[in-house]
Amino acid sequence: MTQVVPVPVRAPLNIPAVILFGLTTAAMLTVFPWYLLTHHLSGAAWIGAVVLLYLTGLSITGGYHRLWAHRAYEAHPALKLFYLLFGAMSLQNSVLIWASSHRIHHRHVDDVDQDPYSIKRGFWFAHMGWMLRDYPAAQLDFGNARDLQNDRLVMFQHRHYLALALGMNFGLPLALGLVFGDVWGFLLLAGLLRLFVSHHVTFFINSLAHIWGRRPYTSDNSARDNDLIAFFTYGEGYHNYHHLFQWDYRNGIRWWHLDLTKWWIAGWSLVGMTRGLKRVPEFKIQRAMLQRQFERAQEKLRASRHPAGRLEVLQQLLEHELEVFKATVNDWSHLQGEKIDAARKQLAEQWESSEMRRRLLILEERLRLQQQRIRLLRLQTA
Repeated sequence: MTQVVPVPVRAPLNIPAVILFGLTTAAMLTVFPWYLLTHHLSGAAWIGAVVLLYLTGLSITGGYHRLWAHRAYEAHPALKLFYLLFGAMSLQNSVLIWASSHRIHHRHVDDVDQDPYSIKRGFWFAHMGWMLRDYPAAQLDFGNARDLQNDRLVMFQHRHYLALALGMNFGLPLALGLVFGDVWGFLLLAGLLRLFVSHHVTFFINSLAHIWGRRPYTSDNSARDNDLIAFFTYGEGYHNYHHLFQWDYRNGIRWWHLDLTKWWIAGWSLVGMTRGLKRVPEFKIQRAMLQRQFERAQEKLRASRHPAGRLEVLQQLLEHELEVFKATVNDWSHLQGEKIDAARKQLAEQWESSEMRRRLLILEERLRLQQQRIRLLRLQTA
């Protein structure tokens, strides 16, 4: 008898998503270029498209992502309302659905079966294929979003998402078009083009930012840091850092990092619209970077073609540096214990200006100097 091999059942199509992306893509390939070639588009329409692109983009990165998905800071209700309206204009679902799904992604990153947009299933799947079918990993379960379910503004947007999305995507461009006398220009540029670009810029975080770039903080997942992606995604391209320290309001932690969302959040804090901005302690960042340097140094030693004697010397140097690193981390752990004891005794303010504060800065400097030594050691293994 011939053995019957069961045919894998394909996930059913997500009809609303197929229609949305099908219509926008078809219009971008046909209606938009035809109108662009046959009609004059006003400067106001182009400016409106750029402004709305940034407002919707920052509502996703600053609002949906860093405020609600990761609780990296707190925001004034007026700023929350702004995020909810322009987030709906992004047509990326309600905050509740978006943030819940994103939390699952962080918890199960790279897991083929549980990560909703796992890069292990390919670029296309991570970019947008995961939305076109009702895959099991994308099934809704708000058990990880009780805090959002208790937020009245979030739940208002969730209940009225369709009306808000239609009003913002059609009503706002139409109103601007009437004001500036270029209705079709605003509908096509501030509506269609802005939406198409906004979608794919966001999707690149799930796809490109997991395959292209560097991993200076952790190799435990596929997320990468990439300055070019960060430029186009309002700072979200510093993705390797984000996946290790997801509750930091910054993705690009240095002043020169192109993290527009970080500057947006920090700027609003100057007028009291944001507060409680969370930052990872510098020591933890330096520790993570140094651990990665040890990993890379070990990899280079294993691949090195130096004579056995030379390799043994380099290995001993590396092991010595590792012991120094462990001692520094132990000193830091003890110092954190002292800080906790001081806080229990209501001496936190004195701690910040005390001898313990000075010792912490010394430990951070020790890690920075050790990073320089490990870099030199890696160069010697080449």
